[in-house]
Amino acid sequence: MLPFSWLYAAVLAVRNWLYDIGWKRTETFAVPLLNVGNLRVGGTGKTPHVIWLVEELLRQGHRPAILSRGYGRQTKGPRLAGPQDSAATVGDEPWQYFEQFAARSVVVAVAEERRLGAHLLLREHPEITVIVLDDAYQHRAVRPALNILLTELARPFYADYVLPAGRLRESRAGAARADIIIVTKCPLTLSFADQQAVAHQVRRYSRPGTPVLFSAYDYAAPRALPGASSIVLPATPAGPALLLTGIAQPSPLREYLENQGYGIRHHANFPDHHAFTPEDVAALRAHWQPGWPIFTTEKDATRLLAPELWAARAGLPLYTIPVRAAFLGDGGVALRQLLPPVPAAGA
Repeated sequence: MLPFSWLYAAVLAVRNWLYDIGWKRTETFAVPLLNVGNLRVGGTGKTPHVIWLVEELLRQGHRPAILSRGYGRQTKGPRLAGPQDSAATVGDEPWQYFEQFAARSVVVAVAEERRLGAHLLLREHPEITVIVLDDAYQHRAVRPALNILLTELARPFYADYVLPAGRLRESRAGAARADIIIVTKCPLTLSFADQQAVAHQVRRYSRPGTPVLFSAYDYAAPRALPGASSIVLPATPAGPALLLTGIAQPSPLREYLENQGYGIRHHANFPDHHAFTPEDVAALRAHWQPGWPIFTTEKDATRLLAPELWAARAGLPLYTIPVRAAFLGDGGVALRQLLPPVPAAGA
């Protein structure tokens, strides 16, 4: 498949060159845009890092908004998320953001064309001071003030190839557009020597002086889904459990649960953004026994809460495992220093 990859990479290289020379228009906005993206298709940990950014911006006094494409939604065009929406109308990740941040006045919007989404946000909410772009690294019609590139430790971009031979959306040279690169899903025990070795490989493609940070997943205690049957989870996790996922990379969650002492008797593993059906839940129930918890992700929970699934999942003890990004060493400090300052009152 390499010849097809070379052809695809060449087409993308010409497209990027046209943006670089200004032949294709890139739009800037009155507020800074912070982009969290990747070179590889799916599964690099964008959602926990977007949440980390928004939490930090709120702590600093910003009025942030989140703008995503809204992949998998049943609607089209720019749209502000509201209480009447769901994962079906805005997409699972934007709906997760909305549910998590609505009480803190963080506006969430979706748009295939991020330019139109940014205009909608600023027109309807002029109080916004910064917009966090979820997955817009290849969307060059807007110009971010800070371009954050994520790459998995287990699947780094520098060891991958462009589609269809590999999983890269564009060539490795695209890393040169990043202002900061974060190597994600690292073990907390990753040694300094191993970090330096990975950073050396990353810097073969990044601009000189680009910071290379490392992050891990920080899992929180299980939370029962609304309306789910609850059981008493042991203080020291142990025993049989089921796992239900429809995300790009479920292996870190499964590994975490197994390290906690759970024996995963069955893993119902669906493609990323899979729209769960009553038949899917019925098939899962066939593997379940009373007393066994069923774990899933926050992202999957947005789709499991669809009204058409309430009857199918009645009586099942479904739990989400919240996950957040945690930086190794002083990585969090380094990223905070690159965030835009809060505008002065009246500015």
